[in-house]
Amino acid sequence: MSDIWIMRIGHRPQRDKRVTTHVALSSRALGAKGIFVDTEDPVLEENIRSVVGRFGGDYTIETGVPWKRKIAEFPGKVVHLTMYGQRVDEAIPKIPRDEDILIVVGAEKVPPEVYQRADFNVSVGNQPHSEIAALAIFLDRFTGGSELYSDRHGRMTVVPNERGKTVVDASR
Repeated sequence: MSDIWIMRIGHRPQRDKRVTTHVALSSRALGAKGIFVDTEDPVLEENIRSVVGRFGGDYTIETGVPWKRKIAEFPGKVVHLTMYGQRVDEAIPKIPRDEDILIVVGAEKVPPEVYQRADFNVSVGNQPHSEIAALAIFLDRFTGGSELYSDRHGRMTVVPNERGKTVVDASR
C-alpha cells in the first residue's frame, strides 16, 4: 500500500488544539505517514513529535501549509471526508492502493473548492459526528485494520491486557 497523508483545513490553535491533536494521533495510530495543517502551530508540532519520539514510527507533521497549494500539487488521489459524499463502503473499493492518498479533514465549513478538487468525497455516516471518528473509521476500513496493533518500534510500548495498564519503557 502507498502512503496515506492527512490535510487538516481550518485549524484554529486556540479552539481546535485538542481536536487537531487527536486527528494527528488517530491518523498516526491507524497508518498515516503524516499530517499537514493549514495554520502554523509550533505547540501542536512539538506535541506530536514528542509522541512519535516516545512511541516510534516515522510520522511527520508540518503546520502552516497552504491547503489549496497542497491539494493542487499532491501527486496522488485526494479523499475528502464529508457527510455529503459517497458512502464509505462504496467508495473504498474505488480508491487505488498503488497511489498515495491525501485525506482532507475540515475543522470548520469546508470551501466548495475542496469538494470540486477531491477525487473522492466520502461520507462516514449521514449524521453529525466528529471528524476524528470519521477519520478513524475510514482509515481502519481502508487499511483492513492492519495498523491497529502494529509495532512502531518506539522507546515505549503499550501492552494490551484485560485489566491494568502495562507500558514497557525500553530506555530503562
